[in-house]
Amino acid sequence: MSFLNAEWRKLAFANYRIDPSVLEAHVPPGTELDLWNGQCYISLIGFMFTNTKLLGFKIPFHTTFEEVNLRFYVKRLDRGVWKRGVVFIKEIVPKPALSFVANTIYKEHYETLRMRHQWDESAMERTVKYQWRKKKQWQSFQVVADLNASEIEEDSETEFITEHYWGYAKINEEYSNEYEVTHPRWRQYRVKSYEIDTDFALVYGEEFAFLNAISPASVMLAEGSEITVEGKKKIR
Repeated sequence: MSFLNAEWRKLAFANYRIDPSVLEAHVPPGTELDLWNGQCYISLIGFMFTNTKLLGFKIPFHTTFEEVNLRFYVKRLDRGVWKRGVVFIKEIVPKPALSFVANTIYKEHYETLRMRHQWDESAMERTVKYQWRKKKQWQSFQVVADLNASEIEEDSETEFITEHYWGYAKINEEYSNEYEVTHPRWRQYRVKSYEIDTDFALVYGEEFAFLNAISPASVMLAEGSEITVEGKKKIR
C-alpha cells in the first residue's frame, strides 16, 4: 500500500538558474545535483492537494489543501540506473498534522502557515494564484495561462522540471531518505504572464535572498494528475 494517495492539481512552477555552490550543503548523501544543459535549477512551486488519503484513509479536514515549496533537482546512480529526484528546501502547507508527519517520518522541511488560493477561468485564459502568510506578510505566486492544455515536449526544459520521480531528504552527513513518487506524464498550459510577490529571505532564509533580485528563467503551469508517495528507505 502506498504511504499517500492524492491528486496534485494546477502546479505553477517558477524556475531559476543558480550557481550550484548555493546548494552544496543541501545535497543529500548518495545523490548529486542534476543539471539540464549544464544549468542548475531551483523551483518555486505552488499547487493543490485534492482527494488525499494517508495509508488508504481520508483524514477529516486534510483532503484538500494548498502547498508551496522550494525545491531543486538531484540524481542517484542505483545499480547502474540513474534515478532522477528532487530535494525540498521547504514545503509550506496549512495543516500542522501534515507538517508533523512529513517532518517526523520523512525528515522533510515542512512549515505550517495560513494559505489560500484562487483559480479563475475566462473564455480565453485561466488564472492560478497561491498565497501564504509569513510573519503577517502575504506572499503570492500567480500565473495567467492558456485555457487548453498541450503535451510536454520530449527533451524540453519543462520535461526536465516535471519528470523527476524520486524524493530525497538529508538525515545527516552520512544517510538520506529515498522515496518514490508516481504519476503519469503531465500536460501543460502555455503561460502568458506571471507575478511573484515573495520575500525569499523571509520565507526561506538569507542564503536564498538573492532570488529576490533575479527573474525566473521560465514559468510553467501543469495540470497535474493522481499521484502516489511510496514508503521510504535509508540510503547512503
